Amino acid sequence: MGSRISERFELYLTLRKHNPAPYAAFLSFRGDFFGDQEFCVLSSSPERFIKVTRSRTVESKPIKGTRPRGATEREDEEIIKELKGAEKDFAENLMIVDLTRNDLARVCVPGTVRVPKLMHVETYATVHQLVSTITGVLSPSVTAVDVVRAAFPPGSMTGAPKRRSVELLETLEGGRRGIYSGCVGYFGNGGAVDLNVVIRTLVWSRDSLTLGTGGAIVHMSDAEEEHQEMLLKTRAIFEALSIFDQHTCGVPARRLATGQKGQDEQDHHHHHHHHHHH
Repeated sequence: MGSRISERFELYLTLRKHNPAPYAAFLSFRGDFFGDQEFCVLSSSPERFIKVTRSRTVESKPIKGTRPRGATEREDEEIIKELKGAEKDFAENLMIVDLTRNDLARVCVPGTVRVPKLMHVETYATVHQLVSTITGVLSPSVTAVDVVRAAFPPGSMTGAPKRRSVELLETLEGGRRGIYSGCVGYFGNGGAVDLNVVIRTLVWSRDSLTLGTGGAIVHMSDAEEEHQEMLLKTRAIFEALSIFDQHTCGVPARRLATGQKGQDEQDHHHHHHHHHHH
């Protein structure tokens, strides 16, 4: 057990080094939690779902819009400029901002829900992301649990309108998402909460590594472009995996199989499976 955990933690550290992310997390579950299934969650998430402070402010930072890094600083500047002006990404991001504002308005003091940063670009090892920040002040009777209940699942992972999207995704997606597109974080005793969105996250169970990925599909989506964006989102993780492979003896060869592509108006997601061959 010990050596397996250390190997998994080693991969997590490789992931963090290769794809530094502000909402990273490593979780290890022993068999007795989930039947006999023993697994680890290795998350290098760039996305904050909900932060609640002890002074009862709330913040959400949905990501919608992804571009590859350029080879040079100049290229990066061009790409950022293009991303900031891209109509499709702007529309997608705005849709999720509206959805998040509505979710938070249900638990906040009227008039306190604001968008201090609309369409701000954050840059990571392999991608540029379009992020918006929504804040509010919690109503007096509201608990941190109420906030999460009002806003879960993260709108960036469902699409809008949320309820209907989730119903459609249930019928369209090939399998359950598992922890993917949920959240990892903590609830503090004093009412503080910080939760990420489970993206760019590996689940290492006994004989497989699973990576969930996906993208938002809107009216003007092109299937091939969406597929490319989805692969782009996994790039940093696959690079970390190959580095980890080169440094680790005895880790078996891996085979990659991708699920089917979805075409609908929601965020459609599927999983990459890595199978270990022993």
